[in-house]
Amino acid sequence: MPTMLMMLLAAGLTFTTPQGWQQGKPASSMRVAELTLPRAAGDAEDAQLIIYYFGGSGGSVEANIDRWVGQMQQPDGRASSAVARKETRTVNGLTVSLVDVPGTYTAEMAPGSSEHHNKPRFRLRAGVVQTPNGPYFIKLTGPEQTVAKWEQAFNQFISSLKFQ
Repeated sequence: MPTMLMMLLAAGLTFTTPQGWQQGKPASSMRVAELTLPRAAGDAEDAQLIIYYFGGSGGSVEANIDRWVGQMQQPDGRASSAVARKETRTVNGLTVSLVDVPGTYTAEMAPGSSEHHNKPRFRLRAGVVQTPNGPYFIKLTGPEQTVAKWEQAFNQFISSLKFQ
């Protein structure tokens, strides 16, 4: 079994960082963790996983999932909601609502920005973790091949979520 690193986050959420993922310093106070998932062969960039915590607020599960799905566009013009896969898991007593959607990543470059990403062949995996201290928001974006490369590690990461 690969060595894994345990991390404790604000308000009591812990998780296990899979081997190979790199921890970085959060770029803003809204981010409680930033992880880099190294790129797959042939991809131009790494994937990024960010965990957000807003002190117990941040909108409903449905509103966040709808917003994330809206950050992806489909090359064939279909609505991203038609290809998004949604699921809800119970992980160590926590309800975790997840979405997985491929396409062109078109989110704002920064909150409220008029500039948007334009990253074709990307994949977004995101989720809301409901805890007694409010929701945490997990967002993974990156090239499709890179996100696929780390599929098993992402599922292990989700399964490791605990609230203490």
